[in-house]
Amino acid sequence: MNVTRIPSTPGDSAEALSRLMTLHASPPDLPGDADLTPVLPHTGDIPGTWVTAGRVTVGKGVTIYLHGGGFEYTNPHFEQLMAYRLSQVTGRPVLAVDYRLAPAHRYPAALDDAVAAYRSLLGQGVPASRIILAGESAGGTLLLSALLVLKEAGDPLPAAALAVSPQTDLTLSSPSIDANDGQDVVGRAVLDHVRTQYLDGERPDRAPQSPLHGDLRGLPPLLLAVGSKEVMLDDSRRFAETMSTAGGDVRLDIYEGMPHAFHATVLLADPPPVATTLLRRIAEWADKVATASA
Repeated sequence: MNVTRIPSTPGDSAEALSRLMTLHASPPDLPGDADLTPVLPHTGDIPGTWVTAGRVTVGKGVTIYLHGGGFEYTNPHFEQLMAYRLSQVTGRPVLAVDYRLAPAHRYPAALDDAVAAYRSLLGQGVPASRIILAGESAGGTLLLSALLVLKEAGDPLPAAALAVSPQTDLTLSSPSIDANDGQDVVGRAVLDHVRTQYLDGERPDRAPQSPLHGDLRGLPPLLLAVGSKEVMLDDSRRFAETMSTAGGDVRLDIYEGMPHAFHATVLLADPPPVATTLLRRIAEWADKVATASA
């Protein structure tokens, strides 16, 4: 397992939180070179938005993006901005999947939508070796769950996956949930609410809903990014350790001093250092993935 601790100064975390407040108070416009023209005609009957940054083409493939929001919230403007950033750093058009939300649509509705969107790309001739799955928070959980479903069904798996701050164990047994209580912007009560809304009585100690409890052998290369102050820090750490033990190629980036949702600072028109570092590391990883799958 490749673990990298991304250093920060004591003021970096405070700046990230301050800038996140600015983001919500005054969200930036979608850049002028963002193209929302559909790249492919079908998305598996799942609503979604195509976002392409500048002159990026489908030549390298496609990135599927699964947004966060605790399985029950969506912010289409922010999601388009995130898709734009992902298009920039992965060098591919991005399909932002508008999966069904709890509590109106509980597990496995959102997971079914993620799997259907991926299969729609395969059905339209996009090779699995040219697809990257990316997700944040609950979206990161969904993509890891989707990998397990696809593997079990015998579908070809994507070239790689990127999960930022995913919840991998819905039993809420990771030590950091209590160790980082009070340092993060979320806590055990929030995670318990999310779990209850999403699972609707399904067992939290089973996969694919809790990806950590699945068979992690044979998964594609994975980049995990998480803040050291996150209550879900150990969800990423435990998943990385288990996947590595199973023979997987996994990289874990831990951003020192950062709380949950620190990655959203990449949406700002003038991102702070932690955001530019995150974008740079994702870009380097995506280039490596593209080279390996060429």
